[in-house]
Amino acid sequence: MATRLFDPRSLRWKVAALVALACCAVAAVIGVLVHRAADRSSERAGRELAAAQLAAAEKEYSLTGNRPAFADLRTAADLPAPLAKSVADLRTPEAYALWYDVKAPNWYWLWAAAPVGDDQVIVVRTDMSAQVRSLQLLDRSMVKAALAALLVVVPVAALVAERTNRRLSRGSRTARRIADGDLDARIGTRGRARDEITEISVAVDAMAGALQARLAAEKRFTADVAHELRTPLMGLVTAAGLLPEDDEAAGLVRTQVLTLRVLVEDLLEVSRLDAGAERARVDEVPLGELVAHAAAQAGQAEQAEQTGGGTRLRLEAPAVVPTDPRRVERIVTNLVANAHRHGAPPVEVTVTGARITVRDHGPGFPDDLLADGPQRFRTGAAERGRGHGLGLTIAVGHAAVLGAALTFTNAPDGGALATLDLARPPAPTDHRDT
Repeated sequence: MATRLFDPRSLRWKVAALVALACCAVAAVIGVLVHRAADRSSERAGRELAAAQLAAAEKEYSLTGNRPAFADLRTAADLPAPLAKSVADLRTPEAYALWYDVKAPNWYWLWAAAPVGDDQVIVVRTDMSAQVRSLQLLDRSMVKAALAALLVVVPVAALVAERTNRRLSRGSRTARRIADGDLDARIGTRGRARDEITEISVAVDAMAGALQARLAAEKRFTADVAHELRTPLMGLVTAAGLLPEDDEAAGLVRTQVLTLRVLVEDLLEVSRLDAGAERARVDEVPLGELVAHAAAQAGQAEQAEQTGGGTRLRLEAPAVVPTDPRRVERIVTNLVANAHRHGAPPVEVTVTGARITVRDHGPGFPDDLLADGPQRFRTGAAERGRGHGLGLTIAVGHAAVLGAALTFTNAPDGGALATLDLARPPAPTDHRDT
């Protein structure tokens, strides 16, 4: 939490930085305007003072013929070059020349000069150091005031942005929950704010509600179709069993009817898992014996269909775990059958403690399955064969009921690798056999 609080990429600090930048821009503009206004006012006051002193010096010199104490009497050659040029450019006797002598850091003089006779120029100098230092002090004061304002404004801006940041964080967390399958999650609209974030929250909640309703309708449709097909399918299975054993067409019909029966049973099982009505019936189970029986059944079924080779079983200190044996057997059977059907022999089943791994030596799981998990009615890559793609979906559903972790990866040296970890606590026990 502390890391997120001080994360410079978070919205609160971006807003605070934007406010600080705006304050700095405003302070800079105001500072430049105030500085220029103060500088012009100081220069104007200095010019007026220099002009008044020069007029007083000219008057005293014209009355007494003596140089006033606060003025100098020089020749044009003794004047600084810029001031001498300005004096030479004068066109009327009443005019005078001004020159601002800047010698940083602490020597600032304003010269005023006027010709008073043949090659004689009366000069007065006004010390502008005090005005310059006042201007510098004003600049420093404005900088300090701007920094003090930032110390107050930035935290306030961060606190104000925190509410917006929390609303967005709540929305992103809810969206992730919805993406992970929690369709009951909602953002909600707290408070009286009616802004863009509220509109997004309402839209996301509406989308989640529509998605939930649509998925529920699809699940009901799947369950209803599978249930309605079950009765005529049982009649079809019975009728197929009455066909002659030595008839090739009859054998093909029986095979297709059995395939259809398996599909309908899988659909019914998926619908029960989707409804969330499944509960684990937990018993103490010797995992090695259970997996050996399930792997043998799955391997025999696939060999009978001529779709795979043998299954290698390796037991490495198998544990006795509290779990639902029927569901574990169903998961292992589906994983082994999937490995035979879509992979390549040999298929290896390993039991290590409370962990079961099933590996084949085929092309491996496709990228979309590794990224998104098994999808019903999708087998992924064409090289992994065809099928209705419900086996892995059912395995994932039963693993969720058990509270176990079922992961799909590809082995480094090739082949698909499925791992069922039963070390986690099982789901709550319900002794109703579902």
